Amino acid sequence: MADVTQWLTAHIDTAHTGLDAVTELLSGIGIDSVSVEDETEFHEFLEQNRSAWDYVEESLEETMRGRSRVTFYLPEDEDGYAKLAEARIALQRLKESRDDCGPLLMSMERTQNSDWEYGWKDYYKPIEIGDRLLIVPKWEAADIRGRVPVVLDPGLSFGTGEHPTTQLCLALLEKRVRGGERVLDLGCGSGILSIAALNLGAASATAADIDEMCQRVAAENAALNGIGPDRLSVLCGDVLSDAALLERLGSGYDIVLANIVADVILSLAPLVRNLLAPDGHFLCSGIISEREQEVAEGLRRNGFAIRDTYSKKDWYAYHCVPET
Repeated sequence: MADVTQWLTAHIDTAHTGLDAVTELLSGIGIDSVSVEDETEFHEFLEQNRSAWDYVEESLEETMRGRSRVTFYLPEDEDGYAKLAEARIALQRLKESRDDCGPLLMSMERTQNSDWEYGWKDYYKPIEIGDRLLIVPKWEAADIRGRVPVVLDPGLSFGTGEHPTTQLCLALLEKRVRGGERVLDLGCGSGILSIAALNLGAASATAADIDEMCQRVAAENAALNGIGPDRLSVLCGDVLSDAALLERLGSGYDIVLANIVADVILSLAPLVRNLLAPDGHFLCSGIISEREQEVAEGLRRNGFAIRDTYSKKDWYAYHCVPET
């Protein structure tokens, strides 16, 4: 049974210029585990990582608008309340000594650690995709009803199959796997696409991602589906800049998957032709509607014909084949 200790969740609203002062204040009284939300840093991060995104949800933009907040947790007991009082006193002193730290307002709520550690799982249910696939979280029982299950424990960092881009790529994939294929999954994340391909009948899959954590997460998810390293190989690195990784991947793949973003797909296009078998298929997704035509033209310039186009909620995916 999950621990249901009650916790105090405290927020301190400040200004961008006050974030360091507030975190130092809390550290000074023994509170070092904090989370920081800041609109300025949020937009700086987006600018510095433009190649990794094409679209930011309006709800996220709205949530971050004007926000500079430090959050920390304390146990709801005598020690926790004492520490909270200590934080309030220190905060008052900061207000008196500085005028550039914004409102310095503290608010508090109560929660249970089972809520903030595990509650997100309540919103992740089995998902039917296309005609054949069923994505199943490992903690859920599901009536398969003749579908091919893909069991996942995605954690909080990788895809669950709920996003339209993943669903589009899975829908394209189930149409292409006939049995015995070699598959390459670029930007594999949780491993959902590779695992789906193998469960649909592909013979082997190689997956790659720039995030080192993907090796563990994808391998663990593969094991949940009875797939071992003899069928799924997970590598870490950037195929666009790592020549050794590109050489290791080899060539002759029947299917290459890329559920990433438009800029990366355009950069990958010249490489993918050399990774594919002559009659192979390139399935790419993660293309926001504003860039659909740009990506399509880029693929054609690099020698691909677009056989099928799938779309859902302003996102596009393409099934491409090398032109002969």
